[in-house]
Amino acid sequence: MTNKPRKLLSIQPNRELRGVLTDHKLASPGDSFINFAYSLALSSKKGSPLGIKVKGSLLAEALRRAGLREYLPARMTTHILADAAEALIVYVWLLGLFSLEETVAILEQNDDPVDNLSRLLEKIKTRIKHS
Repeated sequence: MTNKPRKLLSIQPNRELRGVLTDHKLASPGDSFINFAYSLALSSKKGSPLGIKVKGSLLAEALRRAGLREYLPARMTTHILADAAEALIVYVWLLGLFSLEETVAILEQNDDPVDNLSRLLEKIKTRIKHS
């Protein structure tokens, strides 16, 4: 399921993966987006509204498991790896390559947040490569 590109931010489509992952300007809206999506996923599973902050360590580990660490320079902190994951997630959403609904569906699949986040990042990586 894809959508039309959103005109919220001026972003370039077809950027190299490394450039997206290191885009610090995308990390901030990415943080808000993943927290919102994850909160929706957990709210759906629990049956009541929740507001959740996704820990950077979970995002960093998911980035590694998804095979995206290789696109980043050496010696990056957990915080910077988490920012990279957030930037990538919001980038594909802004381009309309991945919907909020798809994101939430993946994030609510099982009780392991790193597994769900890793699956999300793997699907995003595949979708970017085929766009």
